[in-house]
Amino acid sequence: MFDAGLSRRRLLTVGAAMAAGYVSAGCGRASGNDRILEPPLSRTDKGLAPAKLPLAHGGLSPDAVAAKYAGRKPQQWGTDIPGILTNFDAAGKRFALTFDACGGPGNSDIDENLLSLLIAQQLPATLFVNKRWIDANPARAAQLAANPLFELANHGTAHRPLSVNGRAAYEIKGTASAQEAVDEVWGNHERLTGLVGRAPRFFRSGTAHYDEFAVAIVQDLGETPVGYSLNADYGATSTAAQVQANMMKAQPGGISLAHMHRPNSGTGPGMYAALTALKANGFQFVRLP
Repeated sequence: MFDAGLSRRRLLTVGAAMAAGYVSAGCGRASGNDRILEPPLSRTDKGLAPAKLPLAHGGLSPDAVAAKYAGRKPQQWGTDIPGILTNFDAAGKRFALTFDACGGPGNSDIDENLLSLLIAQQLPATLFVNKRWIDANPARAAQLAANPLFELANHGTAHRPLSVNGRAAYEIKGTASAQEAVDEVWGNHERLTGLVGRAPRFFRSGTAHYDEFAVAIVQDLGETPVGYSLNADYGATSTAAQVQANMMKAQPGGISLAHMHRPNSGTGPGMYAALTALKANGFQFVRLP
């Protein structure tokens, strides 16, 4: 069970101001966190020869998708450009909870209190897991995949902003070509397919940033690019009081963004306070439809 006493104590002691320099949507950097992410996995690293790759959406292979968008010059960039799912048609006061697990140095832990809260209160959620996080927590990832309360979704192979020309977000360099964008999606697509037994339906890039050709690449690979309508924890840098205040702005049909890999952050206690209040106000929490 979630430690309600701890939550109340933290809510009483948190400061009112957010620490300067937080990231807006991606993972906050822990002490010693890497700023330069490892390069995307090559075909050889993934143990896949191009001829053996399964077909993506529309009968194209991943390599064909990369070739389709090679050399394109994007004009759009952000978290809310056309084609990104940021809300949904809701009956009543339905709201989608999503949590990212970013992986990599400082970002591969598990907020078990947060997960216990969701399980104890039977709150469905879509969990966007990065390949590095899965590789660091294979048994826990398998348990989450087997829990019908959750749906595992694709948070990329190396947690990079999705771009065809290397555009960065929050000092994290994006994928530098269409091929790298495809590899960022497809490496974890295959990892999740093997883990869950079916292909993932949703993708959220590292930092939730895309250009318009990256959006099209995700769609051609058979997944829906996802953003958010409500940023709950600003890369797991917000205090519990701030998370609670952000979540209390929830609107029907919205999609929240928060993180599940920082057990010492304000995310868990803030979610405990907010979700309890929102549920009492008639909100129904759902996975992405």
